[in-house]
Amino acid sequence: MRWWDIEPVMGLELELFPEDSWSHGMYWSELAEAHPGGTRHYTVATTGDGTVVGYAGLMAVAGEGDVQTIAVAGRHQGTGLGAALLVDLIREAARRDCTELLLEVRVDNPRAQRLYERYGFQPVGIRRGYYQPANVDALVMRLDHPSTEPKDIEDLHHG
Repeated sequence: MRWWDIEPVMGLELELFPEDSWSHGMYWSELAEAHPGGTRHYTVATTGDGTVVGYAGLMAVAGEGDVQTIAVAGRHQGTGLGAALLVDLIREAARRDCTELLLEVRVDNPRAQRLYERYGFQPVGIRRGYYQPANVDALVMRLDHPSTEPKDIEDLHHG
């Protein structure tokens, strides 16, 4: 993700997370830390014509990773794009020698929870009222020892 991606990312952000969307300033601040040696890694997914249809971000500090955000445009959900973005973050966490990767997901989003479970994330707790102003709880999930070659459950059963 680069500075010129912020406007299209914000369009998706407001569409997908109308109640608790990030601000322009938050993305500018995150990208300020996405330089070589920085603590952030952000990526976008685009169509052939350059339209941003997904994005994801990682924070990695002192061996611990945290998925900051992951989002896919509605018309592209169910195509594997969310999985591809997640795999990018898992690989980057491994590249940065993270021993664990954490994330928060809305308790009312079972589709996302299933995706994370498929890649080895396990529930470890609840953050009450995490998503505001809707006051929705977050399920905290953790992946121990992220790999540069993440495998999902189907790979494990067939490998």
